[in-house]
Amino acid sequence: MAPTPRRIQRLYLVLVAGNTLATSVIWGVNTLFLLDAGLTNFEAFAANAFFTAGMVLFEIPTGVVADVRGRRASYLLGTVVLSASTLLYYALWVSHGPFWQWAVVSVLLGLGFTFFSGAVEAWLVDALVATGYTGALEAVFGRAQTVGGAAMLVGAVGGGVLAQATSLGFPFLVRAGALVVMTVVAGLFMRDLGFTPDRSAPAREAVRDLLRASVRHGLGNRPVRWLMLAAPFVSGVGIYAFYALQPFLLELYGREDAYVVAGLAAAIVAGSQIVGGLLATRLRSAVRRRTTAIILSTAGSAVALGALALTGSFVVALVLLVVWGLLEAASEPVRRAYLNDLIPSRQRATVLSFDSLMGNTGGVVVQPALGRAADLVGYGTSYAFGALVQLVAVPFLVRSRQERHPADLGSQAPSAS
Repeated sequence: MAPTPRRIQRLYLVLVAGNTLATSVIWGVNTLFLLDAGLTNFEAFAANAFFTAGMVLFEIPTGVVADVRGRRASYLLGTVVLSASTLLYYALWVSHGPFWQWAVVSVLLGLGFTFFSGAVEAWLVDALVATGYTGALEAVFGRAQTVGGAAMLVGAVGGGVLAQATSLGFPFLVRAGALVVMTVVAGLFMRDLGFTPDRSAPAREAVRDLLRASVRHGLGNRPVRWLMLAAPFVSGVGIYAFYALQPFLLELYGREDAYVVAGLAAAIVAGSQIVGGLLATRLRSAVRRRTTAIILSTAGSAVALGALALTGSFVVALVLLVVWGLLEAASEPVRRAYLNDLIPSRQRATVLSFDSLMGNTGGVVVQPALGRAADLVGYGTSYAFGALVQLVAVPFLVRSRQERHPADLGSQAPSAS
């Protein structure tokens, strides 16, 4: 069948749902899984930091793969690498492996995810342009976030139930198998549209030229620069806040073995993703500039984290978690639409990967630092520190707003330039 904007969006939603379902089945129990393997809080979040470090190391190289070899090729590599490294994680849990092995495999997990970041989003935007899409990107990304949230809800709750009924390691086996299924789906249906990899130049020269152009359209592009400089503070805190919720809520609940409650934390975030995706277009229409929505949500979610630090009530913590998740989720499609409208197609995957790199750089530093704070003064106080760190992002977002780029106002279809 001939590709159309509707079919492209449908396949994109399938990829988002499948990937999220596969990966999220361990999200509700990941921290508990690491602690059960004998790691301390510091080591568990340090392992997560090595995962993030892997993403930092490989974001640009894998983004270049997507821009030079094709977005479909990058996606397929991602599913294979992530499935294999997930099985290695399970093996370490069985053997209670030493921390250095957890660090190495965590880096490999990060490598697997970097093949996805940038590539799938770039594939979508270019394919929409090629098939004549005339709508706003916020609507597409909002629907994807809603579908991803629903998949995360099923995966996170299902993972918690599976862990409760079997073991903390079984959800990791389920994830590896689901990723194999996604490899088959992408291999059959995903095709690069609106983008032709340029393989005429020698590989070293092509990579060099692409990196130079990507830096020019990334940090060299002033509104993009400020957006990227804000990312480490927001992403670093967000990653920690999500994974620390598992032991934090169990602590408030009063039962350390209630793995379904741990899955509930991820499920509430997933539900917030669903509602936030539906609210994204309304949030965008309620303000004149995209940066207004991004700034307000960033500050508001920091306030929610600060309030979370003050509560000793399990129920109140759940309510604050919903607020935090809604604010984060409703603004993310707006940010992604803003960023995509700021960068050209030829360097899209690499620049998007560079943006992801900036966010993950914050995770490398923030996660172990806040994990150490949790060891010393408790999870609640670590959330207070996280709220302060996230507020550092606001001045950078204000600077992006002050550039007054047309993309800050635009809700037009993406450009192929």
